[in-house]
Amino acid sequence: MNAEALLRELVGTPSVNPRDGSGPGEAALAGIVRRWLIYHGITAETHEVLPGRPNVVAVVPGRDPRAILLASHLDTVEVDGMTVDPYAGEVHNGRMYGRGACDAKGSLAAFMLAAAELAAGPVPPYTVVLAGVIDEEYRYRGVLGLLDSLPVAEVVGAVVGEPTGLAAAIAHKGVVRYTVRTLGEAGHTSRPEEAVNAVSLMARVLGHLDATPPALPAHPLLGPATRCVTRIQGGTGPNIVPGRCEIDVDRRTLPGEDPMAVWRHDGEELGRLLPGRIELDPPFNVDYALDTPADSPIVAALSGALAARGRDAGVCGMPFCTDASKLARAGIPAVVFGPGSVLDAHSADESVALADVRFAAEVIADLARRVEVSACD
Repeated sequence: MNAEALLRELVGTPSVNPRDGSGPGEAALAGIVRRWLIYHGITAETHEVLPGRPNVVAVVPGRDPRAILLASHLDTVEVDGMTVDPYAGEVHNGRMYGRGACDAKGSLAAFMLAAAELAAGPVPPYTVVLAGVIDEEYRYRGVLGLLDSLPVAEVVGAVVGEPTGLAAAIAHKGVVRYTVRTLGEAGHTSRPEEAVNAVSLMARVLGHLDATPPALPAHPLLGPATRCVTRIQGGTGPNIVPGRCEIDVDRRTLPGEDPMAVWRHDGEELGRLLPGRIELDPPFNVDYALDTPADSPIVAALSGALAARGRDAGVCGMPFCTDASKLARAGIPAVVFGPGSVLDAHSADESVALADVRFAAEVIADLARRVEVSACD
């Protein structure tokens, strides 16, 4: 099976997440993935999650009806500002370029190749479910829809395809994003002493956020929790003392933190800083951290498959969020793995090494043969 041809077809099919706006979304890509899998003897279906936006789900039967889940996402971020043709799938020095090549169509291609190898025999010890899901880049409704429509009764472990540099990532941070508003009193700039400048108030908030990082012990694989201002807006005219100013805050959470509790704590903290002058909107984005035990069977199988090929079998953490945390919260031990570097994801010249895609496919097929789960697990 030709990894280059498969990945070129995936990259060449636009699947930009429409973020609830207009646009074709992931449907065309889901159809291509489904047809490729069927051609290679694998039962595959599409399940509509949002109007015109389906997941694709395939099953390779194993000797045990319990399943291993291989999940990667179909959607990509936008192509604006790219310095390479986003859909040509051009190859230079062994790397394929284009939107999604790294995040995460390289992983999707590797999982598809592995599933086809397993379907060709011999029968794997566990059933393998392959899912290409929508909406990972926005509100992760694809993986939540997958959890509601899994074609098997039990999943013993999952591998989530993301660019990890072919490392086994068992932990990643979560996030809560919210808007903070300072409430001043507008007035004429000729008499600023009669107004309360919301921009000046916000300067105090910015200074406080910079000077007081979250007071938590660092996680051994993820490091410290962080808090970062990502947007600021204030003022209505050059001769008006601004009555309101707002910022967006990106707070990266660690395993064990509840994002909503973090949001409430931050609101109380800022309220003490400027009593009566602070307003927090409910979070506009919430995601949970991942912290899978290193001795989980799915992790052990991945580490064994890497070690058998002379690669580092150790585990690591990633600073970005993935669909793995949603699977873990549903009781499915999950590890993140895939070709490519996060530094290439979403970039103007996004690319992935084809050799790494082929290697990932070999590792995943081997993992599916190595997983050992006791009947009581």
